Amino acid sequence: MNMISLSPVQVMAGVGVLVTLLSVWRAGARRAKATAEAARSGARFMSLAGRVLFTAGLIVGVQWVVISRAGGGWLLLAVLGVPALFASYTLTRAMTVTTYDMPRRRGGRR
Repeated sequence: MNMISLSPVQVMAGVGVLVTLLSVWRAGARRAKATAEAARSGARFMSLAGRVLFTAGLIVGVQWVVISRAGGGWLLLAVLGVPALFASYTLTRAMTVTTYDMPRRRGGRR
């Protein structure tokens, strides 16, 4: 039976190679995770944009039909007013700045 004898320099070189391979593998995994997260957020944005465009097209289509066929009156007011109310509510909520202030505890930092 043959014994393998390694010098301390060879052992340290082997450990160094293993640590380097481990760090390269972890960096690649982190990079892949960041790329996947960026792709998911882009897909979420495109999905949201598609839904918004579809809904807007649907609302405009209904308004077009009512304006061109029905004429005026309460139906015209409802068809134009209800989407305007939803849009104004959404924009108001989006542009309103709200804060959550934590109450200070006695003796807390300022």
